[in-house]
Amino acid sequence: MMITAREGDSPSALLAKILAERGPDEAEALMTELRWLSMTYKFGIDEVMTKISILRDEFRHLRNYNPVEHVASRLKSFDSILDKCRRKDIPVTPEAIRENILDIAGVRVTCSFVSDIYRVRDMLAGQSDLTVLEERDYIAEPKANGYKSLHLIVKVPVFLSDRVEDVVVEIQLRTIAMDFWASLEHKIYYRYDREVPHHLTDALKLAADTAWSLDTAMELIHEEMKEIRDGDASGAPREDLLTAEEQLGENLGSTPPAA
Repeated sequence: MMITAREGDSPSALLAKILAERGPDEAEALMTELRWLSMTYKFGIDEVMTKISILRDEFRHLRNYNPVEHVASRLKSFDSILDKCRRKDIPVTPEAIRENILDIAGVRVTCSFVSDIYRVRDMLAGQSDLTVLEERDYIAEPKANGYKSLHLIVKVPVFLSDRVEDVVVEIQLRTIAMDFWASLEHKIYYRYDREVPHHLTDALKLAADTAWSLDTAMELIHEEMKEIRDGDASGAPREDLLTAEEQLGENLGSTPPAA
């Protein structure tokens, strides 16, 4: 039997309703399938985290520069998955959940500079056992609220005892400034139950512009230091280095440069 989540059902009530409408054996089978579903996504996270860990170690020990500041992961809980089923009117079956919810498994990679984001993206996309299904570039095209990040929906193989299962993982790549902004926005968003007052949304948008100004200024400094280190510059000051205020003024009417 396929049950669709309805408005007004809490995640726990929805799960209870689903289990109540099945016999004991069917209910137990569904719970086993959902637990197994969660476990496979956890394995998918492990695969992606291993890939990033290897890249970090290579850069740390062999390349004298590490583009990855830190990495975090998260796995949606049953309640979060069921809540999304309710909001999106998704049937509560393992097949429908796999097909319609692409952010059950998530990995967040925080980079030092914007250029590092695209560098890490290219390194991951170049691996033969990782398939990029979708890319959403919110750096080149930020969301209306100011949110910036590069999102990759990828598929990785998980090698189990009796089969290989492809698992979808969402990878978010962002700078430290973008991550700080997103963390604050997330807290405000849920504090006001998605009904954020206009003065706070305006303040968040201004903060996003300021964060982008910082990222841009730091990128320019990084590029100049790299040129000096590589022996391609005299060390003379660059005329294109703007103050934070000047850079913010430039950014307010511009789009981020392509990678």
